[in-house]
Amino acid sequence: REVDVILKYLSESEQCRAKKIGVIGFCWGGAAVQHLMLKNPHLKTGVSLYGVIRFFEDRSSLLHPTFFIFAEKDDHIPLEQVTLLEQKLKQNCKVDYKVKIYPGQTHGFVHRKREDINPQDKPYIEEGRKDMINWLNKYL
Repeated sequence: REVDVILKYLSESEQCRAKKIGVIGFCWGGAAVQHLMLKNPHLKTGVSLYGVIRFFEDRSSLLHPTFFIFAEKDDHIPLEQVTLLEQKLKQNCKVDYKVKIYPGQTHGFVHRKREDINPQDKPYIEEGRKDMINWLNKYL
């Protein structure tokens, strides 16, 4: 319900009049993005960053293009769950989607603060951020 109110404001208010709206979510928010991509017809695209899959394992008929970013060494999301998600998307999804696993990375890598970035992780963090922006630019 909250999202519906926000979308109405963004698309109908005098201040905004947004024509295309996308969503981004991290961790639990990434799971919320997947839920919105399955249910909300007013969005154009979404990016789910390390969204907890176990809440939506059986749902893969996305309404909108969705980009899924995962970390290879995520303690919260086993790679088996990511593989299963990919298989179900391949079988059921009729819109564009992408699932990308970033090697050697852990949960939360894309939104690390500058002071918390290890030099060896920096290229993957930058790549994840760039990939996210490119996806949004493609659909918005």
